Amino acid sequence: MSLNFLSDGIIVGFLASVSLGPIGVLCIQRTLNKGKLSGFISGLGAVVSDTIYAIIASFSISYILGFVTKYELFIQIFGALVLIGLGISIFMSNPAVELRKQKKVKSSLFQDFISTFFLTISNPLAIGLFLAWFAFFEVVKEDGGLPEHVMLIGGVFLGATIWWFMLTSVINLFRSKINLRRLWWLNKIAGAAIVVLVIVAFSVFMMNKA
Repeated sequence: MSLNFLSDGIIVGFLASVSLGPIGVLCIQRTLNKGKLSGFISGLGAVVSDTIYAIIASFSISYILGFVTKYELFIQIFGALVLIGLGISIFMSNPAVELRKQKKVKSSLFQDFISTFFLTISNPLAIGLFLAWFAFFEVVKEDGGLPEHVMLIGGVFLGATIWWFMLTSVINLFRSKINLRRLWWLNKIAGAAIVVLVIVAFSVFMMNKA
Protein backbone atom coordinates (compact mmCIF):
# COMPACT_ATOMS: atom_id res chain seq x y z
CA MET A 1 0.00 0.00 0.00
CA SER A 2 1.08 3.56 -0.67
CA LEU A 3 0.79 4.44 3.00
CA ASN A 4 3.36 1.77 3.80
CA PHE A 5 5.78 3.47 1.44
CA LEU A 6 5.06 6.82 3.07
CA SER A 7 5.65 5.50 6.60
CA ASP A 8 8.82 3.67 5.53
CA GLY A 9 10.06 6.84 3.85
CA ILE A 10 9.42 8.92 6.98
CA ILE A 11 11.37 6.43 9.11
CA VAL A 12 14.27 6.26 6.65
CA GLY A 13 14.39 10.04 6.19
CA PHE A 14 14.36 10.61 9.94
CA LEU A 15 16.99 8.00 10.81
CA ALA A 16 19.26 8.95 7.91
CA SER A 17 19.32 12.52 9.25
CA VAL A 18 20.03 11.58 12.89
CA SER A 19 23.73 12.34 12.81
CA LEU A 20 25.56 15.19 14.50
CA GLY A 21 28.23 15.17 11.82
CA PRO A 22 29.58 18.30 10.12
CA ILE A 23 26.14 19.31 8.80
CA GLY A 24 24.47 18.74 12.15
CA VAL A 25 27.14 20.71 13.93
CA LEU A 26 26.83 23.53 11.40
CA CYS A 27 23.04 23.69 11.91
CA ILE A 28 23.48 23.69 15.68
CA GLN A 29 26.09 26.45 15.43
CA ARG A 30 23.81 28.60 13.29
CA THR A 31 20.89 27.99 15.64
CA LEU A 32 22.99 29.05 18.61
CA ASN A 33 24.43 32.13 16.90
CA LYS A 34 21.65 33.29 14.56
CA GLY A 35 18.46 31.67 15.83
CA LYS A 36 16.14 28.75 15.04
CA LEU A 37 15.14 29.90 11.54
CA SER A 38 18.73 29.99 10.32
CA GLY A 39 19.43 26.53 11.73
CA PHE A 40 16.23 25.06 10.29
CA ILE A 41 16.76 26.56 6.82
CA SER A 42 20.29 25.16 6.90
CA GLY A 43 18.81 21.76 7.73
CA LEU A 44 16.42 22.04 4.78
CA GLY A 45 19.42 22.37 2.49
CA ALA A 46 20.55 18.94 3.67
CA VAL A 47 16.98 17.62 3.32
CA VAL A 48 16.76 18.59 -0.35
CA SER A 49 20.15 17.05 -1.06
CA ASP A 50 19.25 13.84 0.77
CA THR A 51 15.95 13.67 -1.09
CA ILE A 52 17.78 13.80 -4.42
CA TYR A 53 19.98 10.91 -3.37
CA ALA A 54 16.94 9.03 -2.04
CA ILE A 55 15.28 9.41 -5.47
CA ILE A 56 18.35 7.91 -7.15
CA ALA A 57 18.50 5.08 -4.60
CA SER A 58 14.76 4.27 -4.78
CA PHE A 59 14.72 4.00 -8.57
CA SER A 60 17.93 1.97 -8.50
CA ILE A 61 16.12 -0.49 -6.28
CA SER A 62 13.59 -1.29 -9.00
CA TYR A 63 16.41 -2.43 -11.29
CA ILE A 64 17.96 -4.75 -8.72
CA LEU A 65 14.68 -6.12 -7.32
CA GLY A 66 15.30 -9.65 -8.62
CA PHE A 67 18.83 -9.74 -7.28
CA VAL A 68 17.68 -8.44 -3.90
CA THR A 69 14.92 -11.04 -3.64
CA LYS A 70 17.39 -13.84 -4.37
CA TYR A 71 20.03 -12.65 -1.93
CA GLU A 72 17.74 -11.06 0.65
CA LEU A 73 19.53 -12.45 3.72
CA PHE A 74 22.97 -11.33 2.55
CA ILE A 75 21.66 -7.86 1.73
CA GLN A 76 20.01 -7.63 5.13
CA ILE A 77 23.32 -8.54 6.76
CA PHE A 78 25.23 -6.07 4.59
CA GLY A 79 22.72 -3.30 5.30
CA ALA A 80 22.86 -4.02 9.03
CA LEU A 81 26.67 -3.90 9.02
CA VAL A 82 26.72 -0.60 7.11
CA LEU A 83 24.23 0.98 9.49
CA ILE A 84 25.98 -0.37 12.59
CA GLY A 85 29.22 1.05 11.20
CA LEU A 86 27.48 4.39 10.78
CA GLY A 87 26.24 4.29 14.36
CA ILE A 88 29.71 3.45 15.69
CA SER A 89 31.23 6.24 13.59
CA ILE A 90 28.75 8.74 15.04
CA PHE A 91 29.35 7.40 18.55
CA MET A 92 33.14 7.72 18.23
CA SER A 93 33.10 11.19 16.64
CA ASN A 94 33.35 14.38 18.66
CA PRO A 95 31.09 17.17 17.35
CA ALA A 96 32.49 19.54 19.95
CA VAL A 97 35.78 19.61 18.04
CA GLU A 98 33.94 20.52 14.84
CA LEU A 99 31.90 23.16 16.63
CA ARG A 100 35.06 24.89 17.87
CA LYS A 101 36.23 25.15 14.26
CA GLN A 102 33.08 26.89 13.08
CA LYS A 103 33.46 30.61 12.72
CA LYS A 104 30.67 33.08 13.06
CA VAL A 105 30.00 34.08 9.47
CA LYS A 106 27.20 36.45 8.57
CA SER A 107 24.99 35.04 5.83
CA SER A 108 21.46 35.28 4.46
CA LEU A 109 18.91 32.49 4.83
CA PHE A 110 19.43 31.60 1.17
CA GLN A 111 23.17 31.31 1.77
CA ASP A 112 22.46 29.15 4.82
CA PHE A 113 20.33 26.85 2.66
CA ILE A 114 22.60 26.65 -0.35
CA SER A 115 25.76 26.06 1.69
CA THR A 116 24.41 22.97 3.45
CA PHE A 117 22.85 21.75 0.20
CA PHE A 118 26.22 21.72 -1.58
CA LEU A 119 28.03 20.33 1.45
CA THR A 120 25.60 17.40 1.56
CA ILE A 121 25.30 16.82 -2.19
CA SER A 122 29.10 16.58 -2.39
CA ASN A 123 28.91 13.22 -0.58
CA PRO A 124 27.73 10.61 -3.15
CA LEU A 125 28.14 7.88 -0.54
CA ALA A 126 24.70 9.00 0.65
CA ILE A 127 23.24 6.90 -2.19
CA GLY A 128 24.71 3.78 -0.62
CA LEU A 129 23.40 4.84 2.77
CA PHE A 130 19.85 5.20 1.46
CA LEU A 131 20.13 1.88 -0.37
CA ALA A 132 21.14 0.30 2.94
CA TRP A 133 18.19 1.87 4.78
CA PHE A 134 15.73 0.91 2.02
CA ALA A 135 17.03 -2.66 1.96
CA PHE A 136 16.97 -2.90 5.73
CA PHE A 137 13.32 -1.85 5.90
CA GLU A 138 12.56 -4.22 3.01
CA VAL A 139 11.31 -1.44 0.75
CA VAL A 140 12.99 -3.37 -2.07
CA LYS A 141 10.42 -6.15 -1.68
CA GLU A 142 7.63 -3.83 -2.76
CA ASP A 143 7.19 -3.84 -6.55
CA GLY A 144 5.70 -0.38 -6.56
CA GLY A 145 5.04 1.98 -9.41
CA LEU A 146 5.48 5.72 -9.71
CA PRO A 147 2.82 6.62 -7.07
CA GLU A 148 4.56 4.39 -4.53
CA HIS A 149 7.94 5.93 -5.35
CA VAL A 150 6.47 9.40 -4.93
CA MET A 151 5.06 8.42 -1.53
CA LEU A 152 8.40 6.92 -0.49
CA ILE A 153 10.40 9.99 -1.49
CA GLY A 154 7.78 12.29 0.04
CA GLY A 155 8.15 10.32 3.26
CA VAL A 156 11.94 10.69 3.19
CA PHE A 157 11.58 14.44 2.74
CA LEU A 158 9.02 14.66 5.54
CA GLY A 159 11.00 12.47 7.94
CA ALA A 160 14.22 14.43 7.38
CA THR A 161 12.37 17.73 7.78
CA ILE A 162 10.83 16.54 11.05
CA TRP A 163 14.31 15.72 12.40
CA TRP A 164 15.80 19.11 11.55
CA PHE A 165 12.75 20.92 12.94
CA MET A 166 12.98 18.94 16.19
CA LEU A 167 16.74 19.41 16.50
CA THR A 168 16.74 23.17 15.89
CA SER A 169 13.68 23.62 18.13
CA VAL A 170 15.34 21.81 21.03
CA ILE A 171 18.67 23.61 20.54
CA ASN A 172 16.89 26.97 20.35
CA LEU A 173 14.85 26.18 23.46
CA PHE A 174 17.96 25.45 25.48
CA ARG A 175 20.33 27.90 23.78
CA SER A 176 21.55 29.28 27.08
CA LYS A 177 22.22 25.80 28.51
CA ILE A 178 23.96 24.11 25.55
CA ASN A 179 27.66 23.49 26.04
CA LEU A 180 30.30 21.40 24.30
CA ARG A 181 30.09 18.59 26.84
CA ARG A 182 26.38 18.14 26.26
CA LEU A 183 26.86 18.12 22.48
CA TRP A 184 29.38 15.31 22.98
CA TRP A 185 26.79 13.27 24.89
CA LEU A 186 24.12 13.94 22.25
CA ASN A 187 26.41 12.39 19.67
CA LYS A 188 27.00 9.35 21.87
CA ILE A 189 23.27 8.84 22.34
CA ALA A 190 22.52 9.23 18.62
CA GLY A 191 25.20 6.73 17.61
CA ALA A 192 24.21 4.19 20.25
CA ALA A 193 20.53 4.52 19.33
CA ILE A 194 21.22 3.66 15.69
CA VAL A 195 23.24 0.57 16.65
CA VAL A 196 20.58 -0.66 19.08
CA LEU A 197 17.71 -0.08 16.63
CA VAL A 198 19.52 -1.95 13.86
CA ILE A 199 20.36 -4.91 16.11
CA VAL A 200 16.77 -5.15 17.37
CA ALA A 201 15.30 -4.86 13.87
CA PHE A 202 17.71 -7.48 12.49
CA SER A 203 16.88 -9.84 15.37
CA VAL A 204 13.17 -9.50 14.56
CA PHE A 205 13.91 -10.17 10.88
CA MET A 206 15.83 -13.35 11.73
CA MET A 207 13.07 -14.58 14.06
CA ASN A 208 10.50 -14.07 11.30
CA LYS A 209 12.68 -16.11 8.94
CA ALA A 210 13.14 -18.92 11.46
